[in-house]
Amino acid sequence: MKKTIRVLHSNDYPHLEVMDTGIEFDYIKHIFDRLVTGNNRLYGLFLDGQLVSLSGYSIYAGSYAMLGRLRSDRRFTGNGYSTELVSYVLNQVFQLNNIHWAGANTQEDNGSARRVLEKIGLSAYTTLHGAITKDISLLESGSEPWWPVTDLQRKQEWINRLYIKSASIFPYECYYPFPGSPDLFQDHDLMQWSFYENESGTRFLITKYDQKKHHYLHAVYPWNDIVSQQGLWETIANDYRRLAQQTDDETYIWMDLTKEEAQSLPLSHQFELPSPWILYGIDKVTFHSTRRSSPAEC
Repeated sequence: MKKTIRVLHSNDYPHLEVMDTGIEFDYIKHIFDRLVTGNNRLYGLFLDGQLVSLSGYSIYAGSYAMLGRLRSDRRFTGNGYSTELVSYVLNQVFQLNNIHWAGANTQEDNGSARRVLEKIGLSAYTTLHGAITKDISLLESGSEPWWPVTDLQRKQEWINRLYIKSASIFPYECYYPFPGSPDLFQDHDLMQWSFYENESGTRFLITKYDQKKHHYLHAVYPWNDIVSQQGLWETIANDYRRLAQQTDDETYIWMDLTKEEAQSLPLSHQFELPSPWILYGIDKVTFHSTRRSSPAEC
């Protein structure tokens, strides 16, 4: 059988339509045109012209690539095609000059995807619940909300201290966390995002708007003392109520919580906690050094 890998275009949709992936309602089919244009790419592995595996990437902040959209035809699984294709996509990503990091975010219970990512050399960075809720009243204590931070320099100081210097994982968008670097924190984004400080100036919070299937107030808090910080939840609740009034549609609070943070929530909390997401990744320097040190294939 003739095997080929190539980039997909809008007119390749019929190939996707006849794949037997076992996914009854696949969102990829609804946004296929978007996934093959702009900062998005899809690649397909074909056998004698039949699409048997699909994967791609999206570029964020100009220098990060998130791999994903892995789909396999069930009639051809077990032959290593998914691993071969994702490895090819990763190589394509690092041929782009501006990309310095590539990764993938997959749920903990998705064992097949995790095996593929580990086989191609990606390492696990962190595990986070994409926790969503409409009701945080149980966590509110009646404390005063935190003070807004409007000064750009003060925002930059917090970001440099907590994310850039340590390259700590920053939830850039819902589903898309990345290791911190200056590229993630452009001035226009910092001005648009809402920053808040507690009264003592020892903690800060970011809230920002995001939309995927629904509307979200994405709350980012880089400490693990989420249940003991007076005023934290009041601040989040105020911004959530404002956003919900503006959207007049399905709107949620989204927080990226570690397993430990999720376990610290009160038993009767209202957060939905689906299977946590594991962020895998590799930087360009490590990628090229591992490729150079790997033995040549025969």
